[in-house]
Amino acid sequence: MQAIALILLLAAPLLLQGCSSPGADAHKRITPEYDKNGKLQLLKYDADGDGKIDTWSYMAGARVVRIEIDKDEDGKIDRWEYYGPDQQLQKIGLSRKNDGKEDAWSYLDAGGHVSRVEISSRRDGAIDRVEFYEHGAMVRAEEDTDHDGRVDKWETYDGARLASVAFDTTHRGTPDRRLTYGVNGSAQMEVDSKGDGHFTVIRN
Repeated sequence: MQAIALILLLAAPLLLQGCSSPGADAHKRITPEYDKNGKLQLLKYDADGDGKIDTWSYMAGARVVRIEIDKDEDGKIDRWEYYGPDQQLQKIGLSRKNDGKEDAWSYLDAGGHVSRVEISSRRDGAIDRVEFYEHGAMVRAEEDTDHDGRVDKWETYDGARLASVAFDTTHRGTPDRRLTYGVNGSAQMEVDSKGDGHFTVIRN
């Protein structure tokens, strides 16, 4: 996908100048659209050369603002790319049900790796789950399970293994119950009755 973005970024100034691109075939598959003042606002691109538009780059003149991609050409957008003023990719929108409705967003760190994923489980744009990543692996997650605008569930991971899940069952803003999981599959319940961050094991 980065190659597509680069082609569109390079094409924009050439189209604004009204000249042909030296990048022959790729640029022949680009169709520009301009607003009433002659400002470039959209580039339509046939990325795979099959005669069907599958990529739409929304522009502010020569600057890319957003790119929408229908990779499988089913008429529904699969991927949304958002670019900052510096033309760096800031976040990627996805449709978890592959139905053209954006409901998850990946944010990238300076190295271009996913650092955070925000999810709208009700698919209404309201974020109710955030996952945090390091070196390509999820290390923790926060979730608003009752959709009251406050986090009430916390997950921590040890590699691919779920290490603990904590819950706020009293709506105080901090966890009061926590399940911790051992590497052997064991689990124990802990409680923080005072809300001071100190958990004690519940014995049967």
